[in-house]
Amino acid sequence: MATAISMPRLGMTMEEGTVVEWPVALGGAINKGDLILIFETEKAENEVESSTAGFLRHIYVEEGEVVPCGTLLAAITETADEPFDVDAFHATENHPDQDGDAGLQVAASPSSGIVDEAKPTARKPIAPAARAAAKKAGIDPELVSGTGPGGRITKQDVESYLSARESLVTIEEGVHLEVLIAGSGETVVLLPGLGTDVSAFARQTPFLADRFRVVGVNPRGVGLSDAPEVDVYEVARTALDAAATYEGAAHVIGASLGAAVAIELALSHPERVKSLTLITPFVEVSPRLAAIAQGWSRVSSEATPETLAASLLPWFFSSGFLADSAVRGRTLRGLAQTVAKVPAQTLARMAAGMEQWSGTRAEDLARLSVPTLVVAAGEDLLTQDANRVAEAIPGAKLMVVEAAGHAVALESADAVNAAIGEHLASLAST
Repeated sequence: MATAISMPRLGMTMEEGTVVEWPVALGGAINKGDLILIFETEKAENEVESSTAGFLRHIYVEEGEVVPCGTLLAAITETADEPFDVDAFHATENHPDQDGDAGLQVAASPSSGIVDEAKPTARKPIAPAARAAAKKAGIDPELVSGTGPGGRITKQDVESYLSARESLVTIEEGVHLEVLIAGSGETVVLLPGLGTDVSAFARQTPFLADRFRVVGVNPRGVGLSDAPEVDVYEVARTALDAAATYEGAAHVIGASLGAAVAIELALSHPERVKSLTLITPFVEVSPRLAAIAQGWSRVSSEATPETLAASLLPWFFSSGFLADSAVRGRTLRGLAQTVAKVPAQTLARMAAGMEQWSGTRAEDLARLSVPTLVVAAGEDLLTQDANRVAEAIPGAKLMVVEAAGHAVALESADAVNAAIGEHLASLAST
């Protein structure tokens, strides 16, 4: 009897993984619980332990190969010499593009694809068959994320995009958002920050999905969410959008600009919020943050996602984190995938909304009555209001991760997850 090892899906945004290492040699003996696979996602390296004892009988995907979630990677047999049909097992067990153990459901909608024609933009490489499929469907292939070599858009990428369009979350007439869902239980809503999507919570999603129904909301213009043609994506409007994606009250977690949205949601619709977790929050936009937002939008319109990610990396992460070249390279690849989902015009509209909101709610924080956790980062270069926010909210708890940068939820995931877990557990016991 053979056991399949497949590429798992971790978090709501993982679509593929890279096989980094097979720690056990082909034909080698394996005990239950042994480390059997190391693979890389867009945000981190991950280890897989064997769920059974046996022998590593066949490897279908070699080290260094990138494959979709659900792809059959290897097979373990109970004995080293039992009959085993390599091709038949592959035909039965290989299920690329299927959800893994996380049990994800995806609701998505098409982006409007607004492009600023006055500025040059880097064009994505696209296969002829993919271009033909996009033309037949009447969509701009630039809206599609490529999974081929060098980000090349394949026909399968176009087909996956079209499939995603079939499931829509309607916010208002003519506007639909991409909403990703994992787990079951009480609802936890994730609100990403400026220029990022819910993959910013890639290290929190699996942790939370063990106990909660996690709802990740990509705001207007991000990922596959519609991008209405307005000058400003207002924070209050974004909060209303988030409220439309779930029923009843929820535990709301926001990072940076997402924390501003969370604050706005709790102030405007307190009946929809059970608790708040505010990661690197601000109540006033600093000159540095405003300058970064302006530069971010400009570079996004003129350069590749890889170049944009390289320019942002030092602002998001601590010196200690960036000192490890392997971690830096892996994080750079993941950040490039993230920023590619946010067009330059969306950035400009979000930044305008952020500046419009700046300073308008500082005096209202004292009205917040829900249990609140504030997470700060000691090496945060972009927002330094966390202490001020925690002091202004009655009963708020402050947790500071000293050796971390603005993207603390990714850089110091274990510490952030432990704090969030303790915060939510304390509410369950009261």
